[in-house]
Amino acid sequence: MIRDYIFFSFNSLKKRRLRSWLTMIGIFIGIAAVVSIVSLGYGMQDSINQQFEKLGKERIIISAGGMFMGPTSDLAATELTKDDVEAVRKVKGVKAAYPILSETASVKFRDETKYLNLFGIPLDKEARKEIEGIGYFDIKEGRQLKEGDKSKAIVGYNIAYNTFEKDIKLGDSIYVEDKKFEVVGIQKKAGTVIHDLLVRIPMDTARELFEEPNKVSTIFARSDIGFVPSEVADRIKKDLADFRNVEEGEEDFSVQTAEKTIETLNLILQIVSIVLTGIAAISLVIGGVGITNTMYTSVLERTREIGIMKAVGARNSQILTLFLIESGMLGLAGGFMGIILGIGLSKLVEVIVALTGLFFFKSYFSIYLMMGVLLFSFLVGCISGILPARNASKLKPVEALRGR
Repeated sequence: MIRDYIFFSFNSLKKRRLRSWLTMIGIFIGIAAVVSIVSLGYGMQDSINQQFEKLGKERIIISAGGMFMGPTSDLAATELTKDDVEAVRKVKGVKAAYPILSETASVKFRDETKYLNLFGIPLDKEARKEIEGIGYFDIKEGRQLKEGDKSKAIVGYNIAYNTFEKDIKLGDSIYVEDKKFEVVGIQKKAGTVIHDLLVRIPMDTARELFEEPNKVSTIFARSDIGFVPSEVADRIKKDLADFRNVEEGEEDFSVQTAEKTIETLNLILQIVSIVLTGIAAISLVIGGVGITNTMYTSVLERTREIGIMKAVGARNSQILTLFLIESGMLGLAGGFMGIILGIGLSKLVEVIVALTGLFFFKSYFSIYLMMGVLLFSFLVGCISGILPARNASKLKPVEALRGR
């Protein structure tokens, strides 16, 4: 019976092809917007989770500056120092902690000069082990910096291949703030602007170069096995505040865990996705109104047909079901086309983002998402067709045969 309903509804829509296409426009535009927004939102969340896996969920980041630092604050007082690193190392649950000195520096290769981000990193055994365990710093060619290196440098993938007119190769010389460095390593493509446009040099050399004997830009810590990173982070925040003699709630530094950062970013993405999906759903309402109008017109045009069906024994429930399925098929067809358009839009955004260098970003598609969208579009069609279908089912056979 259902098969007959579907066949009959399909033939009816086929006879009114132009009207059916025009009716479905509102539906498939709305569905396309919803599919693209949801797939991009989930894709972004998945990409963020993958990137933080490279960093390690057990890692804790301590940086200068707090929520209560105003424009008149003394910037020098907010800087982290070597002593802060030692204080963090003494906190219970901290497995390792090491400093990073970050500066923007002029980098010259051949006759070209660019201003790039530079990391000064410590070269002791423990720090090197921690740094080499971060996926962002994996080496494509050459080697990592080692103890005893002075004027050696590692360059990011984009610096080596996309920044200067000529590619940088192992053994080439670059000049950082007019000081000569030999390139001993080229990083693998990380897919992030920060790490692919990064120059790494030894910490001691960086301190001499920028005349910063005590400054620390960021402290990277790692919680020990058996300790919860968030709890260790809370202890670091308390102990470091005591060490720096600042009141609780007025810290001039921030402590973040990779896990907490992931949760915050995912929450923001979910809120944005919900808001955008709600806006996109407005077009679905418009599409639903279009289906209602089309079905009312269809009922008026087929009044005699309805009268004949009732005259030969069709029940009200069967007429109702027939028109509901027809309106549902309008929604379903619009949903199917919307999915195709939505996937195309998501892939287009993925390609555009990739052109900016963020190759880690991928849109996300799930069979459950597609099935859910199709079911939803079918329900939108059915709901939009309830009133016209009910009117059709209530027509009296004699009046319907007269075309009234």
